[in-house]
Amino acid sequence: MTTTIPTDAGRLRATVDFVREQDTAALLWLLLPGLDAVELRALADRCRFSHAALLVFPPDPAALRADLAGCGLAPDTAPCPSVVVRDRLAARHGRDAAGLDVQILRPPVLGPGGEQRTVEVFALAVPPGSDLTGVAEHERARQHEAHLAFEVDRPDPLLLRGLRALLGRHGAVADGGGYNPHEDGTVFYFAAPADSKAGYRRVELYAPGDHRDVLAGHLDEHRANGSAETLLRLLTGAWTTQALAAFAELRVPDALDTDTGTEADTLALAVGTHSENLTRLLRYLATLDLVSEDQDGFRLTALGALLRTGGPGSLRPLALMYGGAFYQSFASLGHTVRTGEVGFEHRFGQNHFDYFVRHPELAELFDQSMAASSRMFEPLTAHPVVTAAAQAPTPGTVVDVAGGNGELLGRLLTAHPRLRGVLLERLHVIEAARRSLDAAGLGGRCDYLPGDFAHVPSGGDVYVLSRVLHDWDDDRCREILRGIAQAMPATADLLIIERVLPADGSPSLATAWDLHMMCNVGGRERRTDHYARLLAEAGLALVDSSPLPLDACVLHARKAAAGQAAAGI
Repeated sequence: MTTTIPTDAGRLRATVDFVREQDTAALLWLLLPGLDAVELRALADRCRFSHAALLVFPPDPAALRADLAGCGLAPDTAPCPSVVVRDRLAARHGRDAAGLDVQILRPPVLGPGGEQRTVEVFALAVPPGSDLTGVAEHERARQHEAHLAFEVDRPDPLLLRGLRALLGRHGAVADGGGYNPHEDGTVFYFAAPADSKAGYRRVELYAPGDHRDVLAGHLDEHRANGSAETLLRLLTGAWTTQALAAFAELRVPDALDTDTGTEADTLALAVGTHSENLTRLLRYLATLDLVSEDQDGFRLTALGALLRTGGPGSLRPLALMYGGAFYQSFASLGHTVRTGEVGFEHRFGQNHFDYFVRHPELAELFDQSMAASSRMFEPLTAHPVVTAAAQAPTPGTVVDVAGGNGELLGRLLTAHPRLRGVLLERLHVIEAARRSLDAAGLGGRCDYLPGDFAHVPSGGDVYVLSRVLHDWDDDRCREILRGIAQAMPATADLLIIERVLPADGSPSLATAWDLHMMCNVGGRERRTDHYARLLAEAGLALVDSSPLPLDACVLHARKAAAGQAAAGI
């Protein structure tokens, strides 16, 4: 059974009808069925139903005005900014609040007795093609910001604390809030009780004036209530990894369309799965925005399309690796932290690289997974040292040390037709790289050298070391860098591509990958100053660094001038 998500215009029309029809006391009883007569009268005496709210996503202000006019509404005042909803959206979707221009409009509506009410319309403009489209789809489906509101008559701290306590006794749970300085009003949000019959999951108490002293306790309660839920969401992260891996393994993204929905039974037949269980998996993935569901069935989102087989920028190999061998080794993370031993070796009996040699299907998948993150390579084709080598009177040579299947080298040779390349890799990897580069028409400009870090060729103009050093401890890194330094001519450049740990502890993918490297290969991610020390100890000097996509970084090094290495510069 599929769920039809109403249009913004349809939701607006339904909200207007609701506001026109409701009686305050009757609505309070529907909202809090456990109220006795005394409590209901006390609430109805001090709180009046003022509005119902919804969040809409018009392409532009003109479209919103047209929807309002279609419901017989006209705003009584100009829109004003919504601080509370803006901040909630930013937190929920990991966005910068400054980039979310949420406006509030309050067109007037008359209640059944002629009393003045409003429909509170939160509006975030989402033009066609906007990067906010996914936010709009998510919010329309879940309606986090739809709520009922009761305005408190003559609020004071004692009254507000009493009202909060009364709602809490009847199952309403603190759900955030805020002070809006644009209109000098304080908002207290509650999650409606489980037995509520009002048809809304959230309720607002609106108190004119600045009541941030009472709000502070309300927000503290909200944070305490959310702690357990937050921890539960973190604990189920393993389920998410396996859901993504199963989605990719079963090739469900390949069978889904991004524009037209597919019924679950049809989809299950196409991919060879149990229809009901596939539906349950897809509904979980819909909460992660990998798919969406409407009256036509399931369709693939732009995020889900990244798990298609062989698609542009496909991350399918990563999903299979992280849900497979690496997932199993992470079960030994506690052992790694306790003993210092590598989790992968504890789980599989040998190190990552030797195990993959014995299991060529995993080795191929690993190489594909490395290429899956190749978006980080895009700016490297314009790096000054690469450009200089390409424009030199004599065509320059790029030496890719442990270059995997040649993804990075191929990009550099494609962008600069005068460059030549050398790929140093293990023999079985070289064959795959040769096929790939030959297919791209680059084989005639590339030499292949089987070997390891002891076989770095001399004579190159640019040496590239991409996502290698994080596999190893400091001693092995020094050996690798010394070998490259010995092979490099005095005028050559070295580009090191890694995820670099932030010096200030700010959020970064590098912090997660540091744990991954510790558990799976015994390696680590490092800060820029750590790399600078390793380079200096190998006779090299860090020239500069610049950011790359996917929280990566390119470190540019050259042979150290006299005295630089000794000084650790």
